[in-house]
Amino acid sequence: MPIPQMPPWVMGVYNWRGDILWMVDLGQLMGLASWYQHQYDRLLHTAIVLSPERGTGNNEQKIHLGLMVAVIDDLVACDPEIIQGIVDSSLNPPSYRFASGYWLKPSGEMILALDGGEIASAMPRSPD
Repeated sequence: MPIPQMPPWVMGVYNWRGDILWMVDLGQLMGLASWYQHQYDRLLHTAIVLSPERGTGNNEQKIHLGLMVAVIDDLVACDPEIIQGIVDSSLNPPSYRFASGYWLKPSGEMILALDGGEIASAMPRSPD
């Protein structure tokens, strides 16, 4: 269900296990191509569910995000201890904001590590 007056990367909400799941176009949020701009079958929606805490102290609240992506190529386990910080970024500014670092696969391919808390903090806040 779409929500009016939201940023273009907020696609709407979805009922997920009785909770509200905010659907977010991860590519568009990060300043990249939107999931619908890819040539994959858009009838098959791929979402990664993220449930970080946002806020601090007594103001912490759980938020559920469905990160829409065009396709998931592979799932790879990574030791968090080997994630390196990004010193000189060739990433676009929105991508850099959501990156906590990177790690290199044995093949030399760089994998960007995203910060779920930072992604959640980008969500518009509801008026209290």
